[in-house]
Amino acid sequence: MRRLLLVLLATLPVSAAGADTAETVRFITCPIYRDTDAGKKSGCWLADDRASGRRFDVSRAPSKPDWNFEILVEGRVAAETRSNCGGEVLEPVRTSVLPTPCPRHMLPAEGFAGNRFALPVRNVRPLSEKRTPPAPPFADKTFHLVFDFDKAFVVYQLDDYLLDQAITWIRGVDPKRVIVTGWAATDPAEVSGRAIAEDPAIARTRAELVGEALRRLGVAADKIELRWKTAAQPVAADGADGLAEPSRRRADIEVEL
Repeated sequence: MRRLLLVLLATLPVSAAGADTAETVRFITCPIYRDTDAGKKSGCWLADDRASGRRFDVSRAPSKPDWNFEILVEGRVAAETRSNCGGEVLEPVRTSVLPTPCPRHMLPAEGFAGNRFALPVRNVRPLSEKRTPPAPPFADKTFHLVFDFDKAFVVYQLDDYLLDQAITWIRGVDPKRVIVTGWAATDPAEVSGRAIAEDPAIARTRAELVGEALRRLGVAADKIELRWKTAAQPVAADGADGLAEPSRRRADIEVEL
């Protein structure tokens, strides 16, 4: 196991490996919505870690919580100490909606302005815009799409952007084969006093969903090969931003020339 971890750390980008010195958190809780002084589209999502008593600002997660259900929070404590929402900022952060119901919990603004709306850095461009084709020399390349816990739904904007990167590359290199592998994080882990693990069947669903997306975007069906596997291990996936656990919930798009 130690050798595996060393190999994984060695494969991370320099920025991601450096960021691993920061504190990471992983817990399950009911989300809290805070109204804000700035009004519409500036609302905040907060999450209390019941074990530590700390309140975190999870507003920057690509998937927003549903205040009717518990969420799995996974993130890194940001260096910045000022929060517009009233909690320690997690950045990067992922929130996955779980099936356990929660009572709705909303806080008044209490002087917090909230975060004004801004387009995410990885925002997919309209299909009407021309893409810049990849430049040679070409080589085999793998893209990763990251999913929320036990979900096969393509994360709005984040995975749309990553899928757009993959399809632009595929169109530019005319590959011999595209292998889509769906992964599931089936190894049990204890989080907030309970054992959680993904359904093994979600790996196949992820592969089939991504394969269908590629077909609809113009990749020839006879070039696409689907595979699915369990017991996923962490990888340096762009969509996971250096967070190990989210990187285990993914679909790999391997482009072979």
